[in-house]
Amino acid sequence: MRRPLLFIVAILYCLRCGAQNLPDLGDVSQAVFSPGIERRLGESIMERVRADRSYLDDPVATDYLNALGNRLVAASPDPRQGFEFFLMQDVTVNAFALPGGFIGVHTGLILTSQTESELAGVLAHEVAHVTQRHIARMIAGQEKSQLAALAALAIGILAARSSSQLGQAVITGTQAAAIQSQLDFSREHEREADRIGVQILEKGGFDVGAMPVFMDRLQRATRVYENNAPAYLRTHPITSERIADLQNRTESIAYRQISDSLEFQIVRARLRANGDEPRQAVTFFEQALKERRFINEAATRYGLALASMRARDLKRARQELAAVERMTSNEPAVAALRGQLLSAAGDAKAVLAHYAVALKSFPRYRALVYDYADALIANQRPDEALTLIEAQLRHTPADSRLYAMQARSYAALGKRLLQHKAQAEAYARQGQLGAAVEQLQIAARAGDGDFYQLSSVEARLRELRVQLKEAEKEKRQH
Repeated sequence: MRRPLLFIVAILYCLRCGAQNLPDLGDVSQAVFSPGIERRLGESIMERVRADRSYLDDPVATDYLNALGNRLVAASPDPRQGFEFFLMQDVTVNAFALPGGFIGVHTGLILTSQTESELAGVLAHEVAHVTQRHIARMIAGQEKSQLAALAALAIGILAARSSSQLGQAVITGTQAAAIQSQLDFSREHEREADRIGVQILEKGGFDVGAMPVFMDRLQRATRVYENNAPAYLRTHPITSERIADLQNRTESIAYRQISDSLEFQIVRARLRANGDEPRQAVTFFEQALKERRFINEAATRYGLALASMRARDLKRARQELAAVERMTSNEPAVAALRGQLLSAAGDAKAVLAHYAVALKSFPRYRALVYDYADALIANQRPDEALTLIEAQLRHTPADSRLYAMQARSYAALGKRLLQHKAQAEAYARQGQLGAAVEQLQIAARAGDGDFYQLSSVEARLRELRVQLKEAEKEKRQH
């Protein structure tokens, strides 16, 4: 499978390079793997994750996921820990924690979760892995001379989440003693993450009973897989013992009936509509409505509207979206889809008026910001686009898409230095340091910037050249 291979390459490279660049800590087993170092390691991995084709930056789904995740983080033992939740386009039921608070979620997990509390239960478990610093404890618990074995072990654990055969192949190449002791520790981590996860789920206002229910359903669905793969080879072994322990923990907590948010159901419909071939998606939602096989009608019609738009049936899409608007009140995802439908119909005046109104209600909603900026640039209003983009960058300064839009806006204004400087920032935030340096070199030769702009370009160029040189040196070493 290609996707687990991404994590194998990324984590092996980053763990080994990270060890080379850290201060000499002597015996790592006696040292503290600090949160700052852990975060930088996670950021290095994420540069490679974001460059992978399975990385999914759907602004509607990703914003929802981060809102849900941060609600759980606020209920965690360490709410000050920084987190970023991201999506991978993958049908397998999976979520995973990377060093530094980065938590990946497969689209298959969201589609398989029957309630929002089930999804929240999985995320709470992964948040607990981070707040309890399980990855850092694994790394700090090894001698420096054993780091290569640990790296392979960590990779095997992550790989096993999506492919038991791949995980086993990686693990069998490491030292047997280190494997067994570390996997024993991993099982203890799982028990602790379950215990803390239940506490997070309850404090966050979700149904704690959803955790054992979801795991029981997964166990029954993967029974053949479990019977043919030793549990110790997988990071999250779904065993009867683990389910029973969760049931015991949650039975003592008073039952609360928790309704799903509309956003949860809309995101599930959106992933379904975008994940399938357009006509296939249309058929799925049509059948669901015909047979009344849905949890939320508005979300199902939203999915049908989106699938119809993708199938170029704009009349049907408008009809279904109008029905959604009658059933809902001021939903940002619905407003974003309305704007996209107006754009598809070529009604530029209506598009611009719609986004101007929608952003008054949801000024930081990324789907609306992106689409409005695109519309402004397309309609020869780049100055307004720049004002919008710069306001958003103050809140999300690491957003590479915004820098790319900024570059397009400057290009429309004929400001070549600023255009290439903005494009360099877009590349830098995607981990493409070489391309970023090239863009800054072009910016420095553009000849249309003032003294301060040119000084800024030259300072940034020196900084990125140092980073690129270090990255190339690490690559040669490993």
